[in-house]
Amino acid sequence: MFEYFPGNYVWNLGVVAALNSGGLIDEVDRACRPIRDAAAQGSDAGTPDFLRAWTALTDQLVAQAEKAGHARTAGELYFRATNYLCQAERMLAHSDPDWLPSYRRVLALAQKAFDLRDRRISRVAIPYGGTTLPAYFSLAPATEAGPAPVIVLVNGLDSTKEHMYTSGHWRELAERGISCLMLDQPGTGEALRLQGLTARVDAEAWAGAAVDWLETRSEVDTSRIGIVGWSLGGYYAPRAAAFEKRFALCVAWGANHNWGAVQRRRLEREGERPVPHYWEHVLWVWGHDDLDEFITFADDVHLDGVVEKITVPFLVAHGENDRQIPLEYAHRSYDRAVNSPRRELRVFTAEEGATEHIGLDHLPHVSTFIADWVADTFEVG
Repeated sequence: MFEYFPGNYVWNLGVVAALNSGGLIDEVDRACRPIRDAAAQGSDAGTPDFLRAWTALTDQLVAQAEKAGHARTAGELYFRATNYLCQAERMLAHSDPDWLPSYRRVLALAQKAFDLRDRRISRVAIPYGGTTLPAYFSLAPATEAGPAPVIVLVNGLDSTKEHMYTSGHWRELAERGISCLMLDQPGTGEALRLQGLTARVDAEAWAGAAVDWLETRSEVDTSRIGIVGWSLGGYYAPRAAAFEKRFALCVAWGANHNWGAVQRRRLEREGERPVPHYWEHVLWVWGHDDLDEFITFADDVHLDGVVEKITVPFLVAHGENDRQIPLEYAHRSYDRAVNSPRRELRVFTAEEGATEHIGLDHLPHVSTFIADWVADTFEVG
């Protein structure tokens, strides 16, 4: 993995994610150069410096967009501004006073990018338990000819639907004739930040709500609805597919087979953490305030006895050198999914890249592989 900040895994992950989600190396370099000394103090201590540097870059791009005078140019600038600021917001602790204003600004920037650059994406609300789940819905061009397959794309522990948008995975699917619902499920993104909806073990509850909504849409081929989840979504998606039988396929983009066990490893400082202020973030996501009680609760966040219930095609994609989630979990999910009619394990190697967590070091490579697999399974493209 490209490591701009030697020894600071968390910050390097943000840099690589930004670059592999449409960022430009010159812009990222200009943001990062002033904070190299702060990076050496650790990911937690320097978080305000990271935010200031990347916000300054965001401000610069927004100013350029406002003066651009051309919709396409302005749209590209707003897109990159969204990318950079949502990476910086991801680093902030829930208690940071800059956190909520930063996220609200991310939402506004993303909407400007849709309006000027990606008009086939719209903001939608999924009815769920007396409230709604925020999402972005990308309609594939194929829907102009009739209903098309759709993927429900779900977050991990610390990502948002804006990360899904900037990743470009929805575009890879669209080019293959597949729409995409980028969902902020409970415990993630806007559902957590603005609505206080915390994560739940039984992912099929909110995943079923997404299917309910999709079944009301004339643009959707309801026989071909799939679910793809990255990072902690590698737990959520298989869990949802195991119990929500309307899903026609499932992808674990990072095999989070036993997330509870990973938490116990992190208590012992084994493996890398995805964000600064890690335990504050985790407790916020799951709605807990006592770490010891949470660790006991987290023991139930696993897929033993669950992947055995998956009865649709199932892809497990994992990086050979994932420093957050052990490779052995990819093999466990694959080996135990014995009732899937078509299961596949794809391990990305150092020689090809995409070997880190969810392939962030070569994200487009993993994204296109998964999009191809989905297209082949849905028999489109």
